[in-house]
Amino acid sequence: MKPLNSIHALLAALAVLLIAFYTIDLQPLNNKASVFNLPDFTSTTDVKPSDQQPVNTLQDLNDAIVNITEKTTPTVVTVFTTQTVIRQNPFSRFFNFPGEDDTQKFQRSGLGSGVIVSQDGYILTNNHVVEGADEIRVRTFEGNELNAEIVGTDPQTDVAVLKIDAKNLPAIELGTSDNVRVGEFVLAIGSPFGGNLAHSVSFGIVSGKGRAIGLAQQTGGYENFIQTDAAINPGNSGGALINLDGELIGINTAIASRSGGNQGIGFAIPVDMAKNIMTQLIETGEVTRAYLGIFGQTLDATMAEALGIDQTQGVLINTVEEDTPAEEAGLQEGDVIIAMNGKRVKTYYAFRTDVAGKKPGTKVTLDIIRDGEQQKIEVSLGELPGDQTASSNDSSGGGDLEDNLGFAVQNVTPEIARQLKLSRNTKGVVVTNISRGSDAYRQGLRQGDVIVSIARQRIEDVGDFNNIMNELVEEGNQAVLLRVIRQGTGLFIAFEL
Repeated sequence: MKPLNSIHALLAALAVLLIAFYTIDLQPLNNKASVFNLPDFTSTTDVKPSDQQPVNTLQDLNDAIVNITEKTTPTVVTVFTTQTVIRQNPFSRFFNFPGEDDTQKFQRSGLGSGVIVSQDGYILTNNHVVEGADEIRVRTFEGNELNAEIVGTDPQTDVAVLKIDAKNLPAIELGTSDNVRVGEFVLAIGSPFGGNLAHSVSFGIVSGKGRAIGLAQQTGGYENFIQTDAAINPGNSGGALINLDGELIGINTAIASRSGGNQGIGFAIPVDMAKNIMTQLIETGEVTRAYLGIFGQTLDATMAEALGIDQTQGVLINTVEEDTPAEEAGLQEGDVIIAMNGKRVKTYYAFRTDVAGKKPGTKVTLDIIRDGEQQKIEVSLGELPGDQTASSNDSSGGGDLEDNLGFAVQNVTPEIARQLKLSRNTKGVVVTNISRGSDAYRQGLRQGDVIVSIARQRIEDVGDFNNIMNELVEEGNQAVLLRVIRQGTGLFIAFEL
């Protein structure tokens, strides 16, 4: 019976394909108003031959995808990085000859992708593709290799902007990710697994929007990923996610995988977010963000029932910070934010990302529920204080120290302390990025660790961190002792300078 069932299933599938082949009217897919239309079988006898629309085939869809691929593939580049890693020779403690250098240097290579967004050479990619790189080279679709400079990076959104010295480059058209719909077709282009597989193209759909997967949350970052089942693999980071209008709608960034390869769940930074960050980095060399001044959590059905409200989506305010726009506007603990400027609020992380993406001084209208009653509150957003994670190449400050240590830090803000479940009064710096090749990483330091003392000296901010570390380096210290807080527990970590 099993073979017979298989034959029946095959015949049924073929029948469906034949019906679709002869009945589906596929409109040209280079038009934003493209739709799939089924002919009205009930009225065919009343329609004159001259009024009938031509019946297209599935070949038209195939041709449209090929045309889009040919148009957009030249705008995607392969990004090669090189980083010089310095570490102490492990045998120097046994064989230390006067005048000899007891350090070892080796080169670590990296690979990713990028997207040309202007004819004069600006390229969008991921921060994690270029972080810590001493040299960056870009290979174009034609095979030309060019040196690239970092215009600016923003670790909190994992966006970086590069610049190559070239003119009349093929540049991709930027779309609008806010209009992306779950279920629409997309293409992913990049360099999976190596430069020899550059400009690989995969096809799929948008399988989700507004995803927060935890990559940036532990350091107070911002996530609002587009999810896709178009194949994304290591090396695709920084590549293009493209719609069927040939527009860039996302920068491929991460995958959810147990094997390290594609398992049908990939994530891309929405182009609206990437474009905003890129514009600020190019024009001002830094990123400014708006803020409200609250801590909250995503509303769920149990909370809604306990609060006696019939809303199932929103943000429950846990804390209203003093001297913030939220306090000035009259927001209170226990308020539930259900909409901002008429747009429904679904999760806390999506809400704070939306707020951060606006310009400081922007006025927004919040729909809230307080004591079971719905009301509107207007808030003038402030500028996020203490945001030192985004910088241009010219204003990075302390870059040499960061390169030598192999990790980067930023101040512990009240929001980061909240994310890491620390006391609101915690002082110190949080590790935002760390190189896996650094001695600090090998000795156990990790992203998200909060450093509260160096060489048994308490620190309060990045200034203290830089001053003490530079003093230790100048004094010729071979190792340094850190006290860090991780998941509420204190521990000591020592590594070689």
